[in-house]
Amino acid sequence: MGEYYQLKCRECGKLWGNEARSFCDECLSPLEISYDMEAARGKFTRKNIEAGPTNLWRYSGLLPLPEGFQGTLPTGFTPLVKAPHLGKRLGASNLYIKNDAVCFPTLSFKDRVVAVALAAARRFGFKVVSCSSTGNLANAVAAQAAREGFDAWIFVPADLEPAKITGTQVFGAHLVRIAGNYDQVNRLCSQISEKFHWGFVNVNLRPYYAEGSKTVGYEIAEQLGWRLPDNVVVPMAGGSLISKIRKSFSELIALGLVEEKKVKIFGAQATGCSPISDSVKRNLDHFEPQKPATIARSLAIGNPADGYYASCVIRDSGGWAEDASDPELVKGIQLLAETEGIFTETAGGVTTWVTKKLIEQGHIGPHETTVVCITGNGLKTIDAVSQEYTLSPAIEPRLAVFESFINDRVVAIAGN
Repeated sequence: MGEYYQLKCRECGKLWGNEARSFCDECLSPLEISYDMEAARGKFTRKNIEAGPTNLWRYSGLLPLPEGFQGTLPTGFTPLVKAPHLGKRLGASNLYIKNDAVCFPTLSFKDRVVAVALAAARRFGFKVVSCSSTGNLANAVAAQAAREGFDAWIFVPADLEPAKITGTQVFGAHLVRIAGNYDQVNRLCSQISEKFHWGFVNVNLRPYYAEGSKTVGYEIAEQLGWRLPDNVVVPMAGGSLISKIRKSFSELIALGLVEEKKVKIFGAQATGCSPISDSVKRNLDHFEPQKPATIARSLAIGNPADGYYASCVIRDSGGWAEDASDPELVKGIQLLAETEGIFTETAGGVTTWVTKKLIEQGHIGPHETTVVCITGNGLKTIDAVSQEYTLSPAIEPRLAVFESFINDRVVAIAGN
C-alpha cells in the first residue's frame, strides 16, 4: 500500500485503503485502521515521542493522519494524577486518575477523537462536519469545526443537559434537537450521511475518529514512566474507548516501548443503560440493547456500536464490568471531588463508584496500580448534583456574627 495505514475489516480482514467509510461491503462488519507496524517502527519511538509537542500530536506516528499533517490544536496530554485520598477511602494504595475533565478545548476526552477525525475530514474534502451526540462530542465538534473553518451540523437528543446545549451553540454550530434517544438520533445521522456529502465523525469517519482514543492509553503508559498499569477502569457508552486503550497497549508492546504485561480492563456503565456490563456479568456472547433511563446521558447509548468488541476486550483481559445507579453516581461525583478536588460529570461519577465496587468485590487488588479514566468535566452536568447542596443565609459582615455562625455550625455537625 502507498501509506503505512489503511482500513481493514475487523472480521473478514479485507483491506479498503483510505476513504470515508465505516463498514465492510463484503460482510457488513465494522472497519478499523490497520498499520504496517514495521513502517511505524521508525516513526514511533520514545525519542521521537518525547521530543514532540506536549499534546496528542506527539503520537502522530501511530495516528491515521494525512501526509504532511501538522496539528495546531493542543489537545490531550492531560494529567495522570496520583489519588492517595480517594485510594485511602476505597482501600487502594496505588490509585491514579487520568483526568480528561481538563482536556482542551471543551473539557472531555472527545476532543481527542474529533481532532483526528477532522484531519481525515480535511483529507477527504468535506466542507461540512457533523455528528450524533450525547453532549461531549457535540461540544468538541462544534468548537474544533469553528477553529478549522468547517460548517458544523450537530444532532442531539432533545433532553440533553442545558450546559452541553449551550456549549455547542456558542461555537456557531447548527444544532438539531431530535425527539428521541441517542440510538434514534444515530440512525437518522446514518441515513443523512448516505444522502449528503458530509463528514460525520462517528459515522463515515468513525474508524479515523476512534483512533484518537488510543492517545489516552499512550499517555497513561508514558506518564507512568513507560510502564503499563495493572488495571484500567473505563466508562463505556459506544464501547470504542475501552477497545482503543487496549489497542494502544498492544501497539506499545509490539514496538518494544513498554515491557509486555497483561493489563486487566474494567468497564463502567450506568445501571439505567448497561448493555455491555450486563453482557459481561451474564456471560453472554452478545449484548442485548436497552432503552436508556439514566441521568448519565453521556453514557446513554442503548445499542453501542462497539459493544461486542468492548465485552470481548474485558473478558480477554481478565477484567470485569460493573454499573452504578443514578444515586450511586451522584455519590461518586461527590467522592472524587471531596477527596481529590476533581469535579467530574455524571460519567465520571459512574466510573468512580464502579471502581469502589470493583475493589470491594476483589476484582482489583489493594496494592495494584490502577488507573481510573475520568472523561468529562462536572461543569457540563452541574444539574446532577446541584440539588444536593443548599445555600446558608447570608450573614452580616461583623466578627461577632461570624463567631455565632461558626459555633452554630460546629454544634450542627456534632449533632449529626
